[in-house]
Amino acid sequence: MGRLKRLKKIRIHREGTHILIGALFLLMVANALIFYSLECKIPFYLFSMASVIVYCLALNFFRCPKRTFNGETEKIVVAPADGKVVVIEEVDEDEYFHDRRIMVSIFMSLLNVHANWYPVDGTVKHVSHQNGRFYKAWLPKASTDNERSTIIIETPEGEEIMARQIAGALARRIVTYAEPGEDCYIDEHMGFIKFGSRVDVFLPLGTEICVKLGQQTTGDQTIIAKLN
Repeated sequence: MGRLKRLKKIRIHREGTHILIGALFLLMVANALIFYSLECKIPFYLFSMASVIVYCLALNFFRCPKRTFNGETEKIVVAPADGKVVVIEEVDEDEYFHDRRIMVSIFMSLLNVHANWYPVDGTVKHVSHQNGRFYKAWLPKASTDNERSTIIIETPEGEEIMARQIAGALARRIVTYAEPGEDCYIDEHMGFIKFGSRVDVFLPLGTEICVKLGQQTTGDQTIIAKLN
């Protein structure tokens, strides 16, 4: 299967555009009201500093770096997200595969980029969304009990890989761009999760795992596994 590069040039993710514009307007209005309503300007200076910090954190959260994976993608699995590897273990996957799989989980903090990339080249075979709870994303039960979206990708070699976007304690919206039947490629965005979350990748037994627990990953850059 040829690789099609549809690169994203935006620096702020489209999921954050309206939020950032609205937040900027509200902060400007609030700062103006404080400035003109108080004779003592110290509260205004403090609120202005807090506004800048909060807005910079929001900009950081919704940033969308332009990335390309430089290397061959055949049988390669890349990190679907920025974050930290919190789980590497064999598990029973009972929603789709109904067999044993190796699960690699990447937890995203509020400071990480929250765009999600496709972990492999292939064809999207299945997409589903399950409502659920909002446990802390790093807990083991978050993978099966939290609200989540599941994407199944069939690689050119016929292997099926599952990527699961999981909401966390603060995350209340999972955005999934994948559509069944479409081709997908490393370097493309799979989705976005707002405010603290996790992405699990389920791999066939025998897959060579290339990361360790606690390791930091960079989405679309770090090789997390090699398929046999």
